Amino acid sequence: MGKPRIVHVYKDFWPPILGGVERCINWMVDGLREEFDFTILVNSRTRETREREWEGIRIVEVGEWGRALSAPLSPAFPRQMRKIQADIWHFHLPNPTGDVSWLLSRPKGKVVATYHSDIVRQAWAMRLYGPFLHAFLKRCDAIMPTSPRQMEHSAVLQRHKQRCHPVPLGIPLKGLERTPELGTKARGIKRKYKGSPLLVFVGRLRYYKGLHFMVSAMRGLPSVRFLIIGEGPEKENLQHLARELEVADRVEFLGELPDEEVVAHLSAADIFVMPSHLPGEQFGLSMVEAMALGVPAICCDLPTGVPFVNQDGVTGRVVPPGDDGALARAVGELLSDSNLRFKMGEAALRRAREEFSQQTMCDRLSAVYQAVLDERPVEP
Repeated sequence: MGKPRIVHVYKDFWPPILGGVERCINWMVDGLREEFDFTILVNSRTRETREREWEGIRIVEVGEWGRALSAPLSPAFPRQMRKIQADIWHFHLPNPTGDVSWLLSRPKGKVVATYHSDIVRQAWAMRLYGPFLHAFLKRCDAIMPTSPRQMEHSAVLQRHKQRCHPVPLGIPLKGLERTPELGTKARGIKRKYKGSPLLVFVGRLRYYKGLHFMVSAMRGLPSVRFLIIGEGPEKENLQHLARELEVADRVEFLGELPDEEVVAHLSAADIFVMPSHLPGEQFGLSMVEAMALGVPAICCDLPTGVPFVNQDGVTGRVVPPGDDGALARAVGELLSDSNLRFKMGEAALRRAREEFSQQTMCDRLSAVYQAVLDERPVEP
């Protein structure tokens, strides 16, 4: 008897499309390829339907007419779904193209879903999409929120709570070891900034990231440098704000960096800051990377998994969202007490490596798969 066949369904796959959900699908597939036979069903971003492989994994890319509110318009998707055999269909939500296609085609196989996020920015669209989403979730054998906190605060998930089994996301730890070589790189970065305390952010510069609050907080942190790694649509606005507030000499926009440089800057950081102030921030994989390197974190108290990842008073500080004064005070507290900063950093390292590793995520996911295949309850 062969390995159980799992089909992951989403919009895109990494490589080449680099995004949080895309990376997580990659890590799930790569971590469980010895136990399961995987196919990836996504869209092609062209009119053409084609197949390719990534390290022996079959990827089916279905043609589309374009995208509306980031959802692929793909009439061929239900038809393609009927052609694929699966023991388990694993959907990644939100993605109306995937779940509506399943409702139309009803292919054979069990159904599970990782629920990455509520629809936040286009909440009005739920009036149209909501009935389809709930009809789909009602038929899932297991729904996997990315944190218990997400499950508790999502109005969508509360309607399907009995099917919910949280499976927190996890990252590969390879490359995040605190080696002598990494220490040398980190000390070089600190020398570049003449020993100034370093705050580091890594991520896309989007509207919900709250970076304008952190830039504003820099007015009360005169000796501190804030390094922003990443690109995005808010970059020009943030640069203008930094000049306007006369902190541009201490707020640096480093743009996209190679992975090894990102890790070196994280290792050099005194504090990782993720000031996201809106629920578009659901988890914070870059925060997990910093924590895995022993860096304490500051984040905001969102109704998502963010404060579940970074525990207030244990691995860092959690402050009210959209409050530049609270951000400045939290930074000041940690910078003024090196023992507290070290203690929180070590707790952050332990939490990241025990709870949010790729291996832990895959072990939990495998347990859900096996329970669904055996038609038995999923163990907590």
